[in-house]
Amino acid sequence: MARALQLAERGAGNVAPNPMVGAVVVAGDAIVGEGWHAAFGQDHAEVVALRAAADHARGATLYVTLEPCNHTGKTPPCVDAILAAGIRRVVYAIADPNPVATGGADALQAAGLEVVSGVLADDATELNQPFLFAARGATRPWVTLKLALSLDGAVVDASRERGWLTGPDAQRAVHFMRARADAIGVGIGTALADDPMLTVRDAPSPRVVPARVIFDRAARLPLDSQLVRGAAKHPLIVLAAGQSASREAALTAQGVDVVRVKDIPEGLVELRNRGIRHLLVEGGAVVASALLSAGLVDRLIIFQAPVILGRDAVNAFSGVAPQRAQHAPRFRVVSRQTFGDDLMTTYAVSTG
Repeated sequence: MARALQLAERGAGNVAPNPMVGAVVVAGDAIVGEGWHAAFGQDHAEVVALRAAADHARGATLYVTLEPCNHTGKTPPCVDAILAAGIRRVVYAIADPNPVATGGADALQAAGLEVVSGVLADDATELNQPFLFAARGATRPWVTLKLALSLDGAVVDASRERGWLTGPDAQRAVHFMRARADAIGVGIGTALADDPMLTVRDAPSPRVVPARVIFDRAARLPLDSQLVRGAAKHPLIVLAAGQSASREAALTAQGVDVVRVKDIPEGLVELRNRGIRHLLVEGGAVVASALLSAGLVDRLIIFQAPVILGRDAVNAFSGVAPQRAQHAPRFRVVSRQTFGDDLMTTYAVSTG
């Protein structure tokens, strides 16, 4: 199953709105077939693995990261392929929450196969959290907040000048994160200070270009910014509050999707209504604090650079209400990884 999870990762950026799925066929002690869902609309992982195993699949065990589907969508049911291949035993990590696709495990058991569930379920769940969150009826996107911080918790030094805290390896890793998201968001402060593009550059191009989202109540985003100039090629959404009709009209004329919302929670609902299931927010401090304070962050990813910025630097969480140490919520560590001298830690903020 661990190998199947590794294979599933290869579909990142290419399978949404489907989940990432990997499959391994084992005969005796040997892997005789492997597969993963490579792109939306193409064969599912089970079918690819069974095709690779060929005749070796008869009497073998199939390990798959998600319950095999039992419906006809863009491809035939995986249950039919499993039965036709002569698989004896199916082991899967988590059930499919999609009411249309579920029922594969019951169908396989009814056909006489041994079926085992729950193997490495936590890892499989983490892999596809945005998909699972949406499938269970969420009315907002799954929100990942990514911040690059100094050792003393600052996002920018006292000069407020644009600059990189982390090294090139960490910066490249962020582009892979962008490729897996439906949209990339920043606050207007970051947009004004950095004039970013918020595009995927140092990673393979995803199947669908991620939208860019700016939290911008007064519609202050400059018309000559890189974000606006690229709106024809990379969708751009500005969440505004109707405070400046003329500014909003000017942005709309440049191809920007200006959405009037009263607050961030309503803005997230509007993003979900536009098909955005996973929002990667990259700062800055004001938006980060607002999202955390409102309980709207599901995963917090901190890239910690080995520097101290000192007095008057901008603290990432200065806008969060004070907490007593003994009562402050403790976030669960999901994973840790180093990129050069930078440490990346992923925290589970929501209960998901």
